[in-house]
Amino acid sequence: MISPENVIRFLRSKPALNLSQIEKEAGIPSKTLHKAFSEQKDIPAKHLPALDEALRRYGYTDGLFDKAQIISIVNHKGGVGKTTTVINLGKALSLLGNRVLLIDMDSQGNLSQCFGVHDPQEQVIDSLLDNSPLPLIEITENLYLTPSDIRMAYRESELANSIGADRRLTLKLEEVRDKFDFILIDCPPSLGICTTCSLVASNYCVVPIQPEASAYHGVESLFNRIAEIRTYINPLLVVKGIVFTMVHKNQSVHKSMMAHIRENYRNFHLYETIIEVSTVIKQSQVAKEDLFTYAPKSISWQQYYHLAHEIIAL
Repeated sequence: MISPENVIRFLRSKPALNLSQIEKEAGIPSKTLHKAFSEQKDIPAKHLPALDEALRRYGYTDGLFDKAQIISIVNHKGGVGKTTTVINLGKALSLLGNRVLLIDMDSQGNLSQCFGVHDPQEQVIDSLLDNSPLPLIEITENLYLTPSDIRMAYRESELANSIGADRRLTLKLEEVRDKFDFILIDCPPSLGICTTCSLVASNYCVVPIQPEASAYHGVESLFNRIAEIRTYINPLLVVKGIVFTMVHKNQSVHKSMMAHIRENYRNFHLYETIIEVSTVIKQSQVAKEDLFTYAPKSISWQQYYHLAHEIIAL
């Protein structure tokens, strides 16, 4: 039978559902679900059987939340906001009640450094090469980190030459996948073995694109690599969407470039949320904090929070 937590998580994943209609179909008192959402009140156990029956008509199944969605945030162009997206999307998903693991697959270690992890003794590359468990560092409630630093760069060629290199991260994530709802992978700015490992291990990928010619040119190579991985290794990999980052909404060049990308990639989902250029984002990076911690009332934080809602709704 459905749990109160899964009722909330399922309804959050389907924001178009009418709570009053669900209450009516389940024959439970009005405002029961509204109070669970707005006032964080528990759903009485006596209502769960009726809710279970009602929500199954809208797609709820046993095991729906048993294993994490694994999402690579990927673009081989550097400086387009991949790490910033992982940090703040991960934080937003955790605040929405999801258990989230962030995987740092970039040897620059910026994701790890944001959370104050500067010299991790146990990290991703060691797990992939030495068959040790993935290190899980608790950052805040519901939010965990598997870190990396420059040692990954030193051992990357060793990984590339290892047997089953491209599937090693997949096997490691399967060991912990049932402990989380979302696993977000911060990919490096390249199409090398670490990015390949990440895509092979993922159900989905999200592509941040800055709407400028320098960032747009070459993105076709990324989509070709994704297609190759789908064909030869991971047929379940899906592009979950393209998100525009570092946007100047009032600049005509950004407006025209976004229109061009929407037309060229209309077969992919393009998120409604747009991440604008913001001083507060740069300040939070200097402070090595996520936006919720640094500036919870900022427009930038609200944009990432809305992006998290879109991710869940898909």
